Amino acid sequence: MSNVQCQSDHGRIRTAARLWTLDLGLWTLLLLLGTAVLADAAAPVKIRLATLAPKDTSPHKALQQMGEAWRKASADQVQLTIYTDGTMGGEADMVRRMRIGQIQAAMLTVPGLSQIEDSVGALQFMPMMFRSLDEFDYAFEKLRPGLEKKFRDKGFEVLCWGDLGWVRLFSKQPGHRIDDYRKMKVFVWSGDGRSAEVMRALRVNPVPAEQTDVLPGLQTGLFDMVPSVPIYALAGQFYNPAPNMLELNWVPLVGATIVLKKTWDATPAAKRADLMKAAELAGKDIRNLGRKESDEAVAAMEKRGMKVIKPTPEDIADWVRFTDEAYATIRGKLVPAEMFDEVVKLVKEYRAKAGK
Repeated sequence: MSNVQCQSDHGRIRTAARLWTLDLGLWTLLLLLGTAVLADAAAPVKIRLATLAPKDTSPHKALQQMGEAWRKASADQVQLTIYTDGTMGGEADMVRRMRIGQIQAAMLTVPGLSQIEDSVGALQFMPMMFRSLDEFDYAFEKLRPGLEKKFRDKGFEVLCWGDLGWVRLFSKQPGHRIDDYRKMKVFVWSGDGRSAEVMRALRVNPVPAEQTDVLPGLQTGLFDMVPSVPIYALAGQFYNPAPNMLELNWVPLVGATIVLKKTWDATPAAKRADLMKAAELAGKDIRNLGRKESDEAVAAMEKRGMKVIKPTPEDIADWVRFTDEAYATIRGKLVPAEMFDEVVKLVKEYRAKAGK
């Protein structure tokens, strides 16, 4: 065999060896990528959700139904664990835990949501702005898309909104007008320093505490009055140490269930619409059942000795004067001025359409 032919054969062999090595490398890479994809597909997205809602109440049950719907829709790829009764701390604690990844979701009321986005305060920090829940619903639906975008821009996805009807004032001593309550020590959430500041400016005496400390605080005399929806007053037994309820439409208790956007983005994209649909259904259940059960809770507490104080027209006029005074302080302090003005505009718009 000539040297030329021998060199040519060696060249073909080296080329074949390089191609074989390249093919083997590509197949190995593809195999590793395939294994990684399969591993990712097999790993479920686990979402830990915290809430102050007591166990077995309608908000908790609605969340349970949502979790089960998620599990079925995703073929076990999305798994929800719920921590009720404030076991993860107050709402400020829940927001902090989400930010450091200890939990991925929470059902929060407006004070907790305000730790993330100030403008949500327009839904709950404007006392007696809404005369009816229909007025509130009208304004809320107009505000909702903008609020959800603000949360998304800050790294949170809003899964659903809900409310539990009107907040009432529960106190140890009977109260009819604002001056009655100025003599009392009033519960305010310890994470809501701005509300406490506004209350002091309005000559109301706030006592900061965690939401989980309401009952012991009433029992020990730490405070004399707590604003609460009736369903929570019944579940938390607040009405025992504070057996007087002023039947005044103060503010709706509004909340939202939110999840870290990065966690939400990790859920199966093809199933995300189904997951959101289940979440929105949970929000509707919380709102509809919460409003109904809060009304029923009043009747249940009355049977157990709670006194319902119905304000006279003169009492209501006194509260209107007080809230008008409060708005000047709330606007720009608790609620961004632009959002405050938008709510006022929407309420006027609703009343004009309704002929009120």
